[in-house]
This record gives sequence, C-alpha cells and structure tokens, in this order.
Amino acid sequence: MKKTLPMFSRATEADVCLLLEGTYPYVFGGVSSWVNHLLAAYPEVRFSLVFMGSQPADYGKPVYQLPENVVSYAEYFIHDPVPREPVREVLKGDPEAFATSERLHQALRDPQQHEMVASLMRQLLPMMEKGGSLSDHQFLYGKKSWEAVTDSYERYCTDPSFTDYFWTVRLMHKPIWDIVRISQTIIPARVYHTVSTGYAGFLGALLHYRTGRPLLLSEHGIYTKERKIDLLQSTWLRDNRRYLEEDATRVGYLQDLWVRFFQSLGSMCYHASDTIVSLFELNRQRQIQDGAPVERTQVIPNGIEISRFSPLRAQRLVEIPRVVALVGRVVPIKDVRTFIRAIFIASRQLPELQGWIIGGEEEDPEYAYECRSFAGSLGILHTQVQFLGHQRVDHFYPKVGLVALSSISEGQPLVILEAFAAGVPVVATDVGACRELIEGREASDRELGTAGRVVPLANPEALATAMLALLGDVECWRSAQAVALERVTRYYDSHVMENRYRELYARLMDSSTEPVIQRG
Repeated sequence: MKKTLPMFSRATEADVCLLLEGTYPYVFGGVSSWVNHLLAAYPEVRFSLVFMGSQPADYGKPVYQLPENVVSYAEYFIHDPVPREPVREVLKGDPEAFATSERLHQALRDPQQHEMVASLMRQLLPMMEKGGSLSDHQFLYGKKSWEAVTDSYERYCTDPSFTDYFWTVRLMHKPIWDIVRISQTIIPARVYHTVSTGYAGFLGALLHYRTGRPLLLSEHGIYTKERKIDLLQSTWLRDNRRYLEEDATRVGYLQDLWVRFFQSLGSMCYHASDTIVSLFELNRQRQIQDGAPVERTQVIPNGIEISRFSPLRAQRLVEIPRVVALVGRVVPIKDVRTFIRAIFIASRQLPELQGWIIGGEEEDPEYAYECRSFAGSLGILHTQVQFLGHQRVDHFYPKVGLVALSSISEGQPLVILEAFAAGVPVVATDVGACRELIEGREASDRELGTAGRVVPLANPEALATAMLALLGDVECWRSAQAVALERVTRYYDSHVMENRYRELYARLMDSSTEPVIQRG
C-alpha cells in the first residue's frame, strides 16, 4: 500500500500557500530541494502546502518530512479515475455560458487579449462550480458541450479522427474542474506561490481570482517547453496519418493540441501573477516571449548553503579521480544515454574512467531499464558505468573528478552549484543556466574564467572530449576548480536568494486584499 501524507490543517489561514506539482514532498530533485530550503529559511512564515500529482500509484513514499512551520497540507491526484453517477438525461446547457467559454478560447488564441482572459476567467469561475452552468456535468454530458467540441473539430482539426479528437479534448480538460473544486477547499493565504505554470499555475490563477490575494510564480524551468519535449517524445500520442504519410519533422495535431493547452494554462498563470521570477536571464526572456508581462518579471538566481559543502574539499585526494558523476533522476529529459555513450567513447583513451549515475530510477522505470540495457550492450555496465540510485551526494563529491549534465532541458541546476562548492568542475550541455554558471553571467563574473566546459546537446563525442580535456590536464582542471569556488562563493550564496524572497513575501503580504469571490 502507498503511504501518503495525511491531510491536515492546524490553522484557518496561512501566510504563504505553496502550490507544488509532482515535486515536494514525494520526489527528489532540484525543485524539491529548493522548496525544502525555502521552508527551512523562513521558520517565522506559516506555510500551507498543496501537492498535485497524477495518480497515487505514480508516487512512492514521501521523501521529505514536513517542518513545523507547515500549518496545512493537502494533496490531490488529478488523473486518478473517479467513478461517476450515471446521467439519465441530456443536459441542454446555457447558450450564454458556452458563448462566454468560446470568447475565452478565442482570447487565449490572441496574445494581445490577456486582460480579456482575466476578465472572462472571473466570470467563468462561479459557472464552473458544482451545479453551475459550466459544471463538469455540463462539459461531459451537455448538448451545448457536444456542439462546441464538434464545431471546434470541424473548424480547426486537420489530422486525427473525430473519436481521437473528442477523447483527447475530454482527457485534457477533465482536470480543470477538479482544480476548480480544489480551489474551493484550500484554506486562505495572504500570498499564493506556485513553483510552475501548468496545472499548479492554473490553480494559482483561480485562487488569485477567487480571493484577490497576490500570486507569485517561480519558474525553475519553462514548464511549457518541458511539456513540449515530453509530448514530442511520447508514444501514447499518435495522429491518424498512415505510416508512409508520417513526416518526422512535423508535429502531429494531437501533440500540438496538448502543447497549446499547456501554453494556455501558462498564459493564464502569467497574467494572474503579481510577480514572475525566473532563475536566469535567458528564461526571463523566454517568459516574455510566451506572454509574461515584462514589468512583472525579475531574475532571482538560486543559491546554496556553501558551508555545507566546503568541508568536502579537505577530503579530496591530491590526485584527480578518474570518475565522472551524473547527478540526477534517470529520466529522458536528463538524456542519460548520451552520458553513457560519452563514457564509452572517453574510456577508449582513458581506460580507468568511471561513470557514476547517482539518482532515482523509479520515476520512469522503462527508461531506466533502457539505459541499463544500453550500457550493457556497450559492455560497460558495472565495469565502467554504475547506477548508484539515490545517495547523499555529499559523500560522493570528494571521490569524483567531474560532474556532468547531459540534459536536453534544465533550469538553473543546483547540482552545478553544489559541485562547485565541493570543489568539482562541471561539464554540461548548453541548456538553461548552465553556460552562465560555468562561464559567467555578467562582465565581472566572466572575467573569473571558466569552471568547466559547455557542450552541444545530444553530442556524446563533444561530451567525451570535454571530459578528457579536463581530466587529462591537471593545470586546466585546477584552474576550473578555482573559478568554480570563487564563482559560487561570490554570486550564489543562499543568503542572497533568501533575502530577495523575504522581501518579496513581505511586499506581497502587505498588498493582500479582501476576497473578490467568496469561497464556496
């Protein structure tokens, strides 16, 4: 049996409500570590937590213990099948309600209509509640809903059959009404803080419209970009083209429909947010490109507790270990296969080279099995590539010569900062903040030099070359180590981040207003 955390509330209101999708307290990783750090940094702040996941079976036991300043905790699984009562009559539907819904869909298609989106969402929210003219029963069983879906199919759909389109629309929209219900049950907070767009961001937008309280968005990666990568790699989404008609360079209609759906959720979150935080400038520009109001955006880089890692430097041997560690979950977005192939290539020149993969395999067991099989097919599983699972990385940093990230998407990886603080240079793909962490962000930072190497995506040869360049040149490695230590100490101490968020929380809590739509 799965052991979930009990839902509880020791207070009637919180200072900050954190909205978490598929992360803390069930999943290890950069975002979860950041949330854990945030909770510990402000013991005086009363937090409520809302965890949103897919299905209970997709998560193991909680991996974090909630601190005392969490005064409320609730979890919801929005893709968990729920038995529904049979409907014995066709619901006619309210023409004006569905016309308002159509105006919202049209506004979402126009980037210039974000103010209209906010106004329409405020109108639609009461209609979407139980018994309302746009309730889930109206969506699932109403005549007007059927007409709206068939009209959209005839006007916009290009590839799949109507059956595929119909069930896709139902599947993607079903959680919307679950989230409306969730928004009615959460205890009030002075500030709502979502750490992604997506479903959690949509919940944040609803809470903002329902209560009038400010919404803070912190994006570690760009949610819509990451979901697009997931959807393009998916095997469960297929359009209606025959095999010989398929064009590998062209996105299928159903995949594009899902991408646009998440873009719409992101747009609603952006325009409901009072402040939008990204971890680095490149992501801030991407947010603006995706419709975030530029005047609400700002950059707050993540920081780490450097004192936790600095003692590890004294534990290092004089000789540079011929070990490269990939620290992260074994999932497709980390492109572990490229790391394995790079170790295979580099080991031809450096036979004693070891590749350690330190991270959980439970999130995508099929991909983890594929990676193990791939290493086995190259003849390096257990001999030069080891899967070590979840580990306290503190114990491993003194034993590795390099940390490598082969990811195809990242935000601002904490693992790079941790490696720097432990005195380990990094080789990483050119994604997210990796380049500015390794090569510097601004002029004075770049003058320090490089703390490793940046390589192209999905290029095992380039990754292998970078590994060999650092491990094979003691002076080069020591220079990179010195730069890493100076950069993380000067620019990425956790106290800088903590002070910025403390100021944000204080400002937003002071601006809280009375509810606009009363809780149901």
